[in-house]
Amino acid sequence: MLDPQGRSVLVTGAASGLGAATAEHLVGLGMRVTLAGRRPARVAEIADRLGPDALACVGDVTVDEDRRRMIDAAVEHGGGRLDGLVSNAGNMYRGPITDLGETELVDLFKVNVIAGMLLTGLAVPHLESTDGCVIFMGSVHTQRAFPGASPYAATKGALETLTGVLAAELGPKGIRVSCVRPGAVPSEINVRAGLATEAENLERLEGLAPAHALGRIGTGADIAEAIAHLLAAEWVTGSVFTVDGGLGLGVTNA
Repeated sequence: MLDPQGRSVLVTGAASGLGAATAEHLVGLGMRVTLAGRRPARVAEIADRLGPDALACVGDVTVDEDRRRMIDAAVEHGGGRLDGLVSNAGNMYRGPITDLGETELVDLFKVNVIAGMLLTGLAVPHLESTDGCVIFMGSVHTQRAFPGASPYAATKGALETLTGVLAAELGPKGIRVSCVRPGAVPSEINVRAGLATEAENLERLEGLAPAHALGRIGTGADIAEAIAHLLAAEWVTGSVFTVDGGLGLGVTNA
């Protein structure tokens, strides 16, 4: 396992939820973390709370200029190096297949899939020099069929497939590529998409607790621990690491 001390990691979608939890966990391990997000006040607040090893970088992953600025900021903050990219930024769009709109679908794929691919391409020259790692964020939606969630599930299926292809492509450069597949974990993705209030979202997730073999929904810290492991695991690549408390097993007592 690689020593986390001083390693430089860029985390996108770090203004809330899994991104913020991941940044906090990685800083706690001694890493220098660049937090990228669209909301200036939120990103700055989290970075300030985490201290000097955290840097706020405001930007939108769907904008080329912003992606380049994120990479440059992470390299500078890391003392001239980049060891990891956690491509966590994402959005939600859902509805019955008969009502889906082309524009909304394209926009979702831009955020959830295309942006991460392009950001990875920009990170490659830096990760190659550090034997670095890219981590995508999958979803239990690829294992459990939730009606109305086909757009989101499709993007996460794309990322999980992409993980294997890029692991094979970038392996000769010494770059590892993996994917974390979370179960039900509180985040703001449904709230930001206007699909539920924060209270409604949490109630819905808590209702899924009996469907988990371990009897509870997850936390941001549960996912952050898995991400930290993959960043440090020198002989793991092409892996889709399921961290879902057993939700994907199809437990039927819910």
